[in-house]
Amino acid sequence: MTSTVPAPVARTADGHALQAVLLDMDGTLVDTEGFWWDVEVEIFGELGHRLDESWRDVVVGGPMSRSAAFLIESTGAAIGVAELSVLLNERFEARIADAVPMMPGAERLLSELARHNVPTALVSASHRRVIDRVLRSLGPERFAISIAGDEVPRTKPHPDPYLIAARALGAHPSRCAVVEDTATGVASAEAAGCRVVAVPSVGLIPPAPGRTVVRSLEDVDLRFLRSLITPMN
Repeated sequence: MTSTVPAPVARTADGHALQAVLLDMDGTLVDTEGFWWDVEVEIFGELGHRLDESWRDVVVGGPMSRSAAFLIESTGAAIGVAELSVLLNERFEARIADAVPMMPGAERLLSELARHNVPTALVSASHRRVIDRVLRSLGPERFAISIAGDEVPRTKPHPDPYLIAARALGAHPSRCAVVEDTATGVASAEAAGCRVVAVPSVGLIPPAPGRTVVRSLEDVDLRFLRSLITPMN
C-alpha cells in the first residue's frame, strides 16, 4: 500500500485545514515503553539470556514479530516467535493490570480533542488484546477508531496503519497530524504523507522537513496541531 499524491489543502467547514489527529499509544499517550523492555529482559532472563541495553533502541516502537525475532536471533534463545509473543503480551498485561500511567499532557490533549470534536485515531503496533486493555484507561469514546499491529497487512514502519486510519476517518493523510515517540513510528507516519510531531521516548529523533520535535505532550495542543497543516488558497 502506498500513499497517494497529496491533494491541494483547503479549509474545513470550521475554518481549519486539519482533518484528523492520529496518535501512537506506547510511549506517546501511556508511559509503557519501559514496561515492554522490562518484560523482555525478565523473560529472556528466565531463558538464561541477558539482553544488551543497546538492543532497546532496535526493538522499541516496532511490531512484536520483528522485536521477538530480533531478540531470539541475537540471544540464540530456544523459543519461537509465536510462543514468545504470547508470553510478552501476558506479562505486559499483568504489568498494567492495576493502572496504565499516562504521559504528561496526554489527558489534557485527549480531552481538548474530544471537546472540539476532532476526529481522532489510536494507531499502535501493539496487538489488539493490549490496545483494548489500555483503552479502558484512555477512554475508548475518545477515539473514532483504533488500529492494532496484528490487524494490518504491514505494520510500522510501513505506512499502512496511518493510511488505513486516515481513510477510515475520511481524511487525507496530508491533512492529518500524527504524534509519535519512536523513529519507527515516525517513519510510518511520514511514509503515509502525514505531518508528524515527534515526542521522543527512547533514542533521539532529529527535526526534519514535515516533522516537528517537541519535549513532551505538554508542548502540544489543538492550536499547535492546527498550525502544522497550512491551507492553500
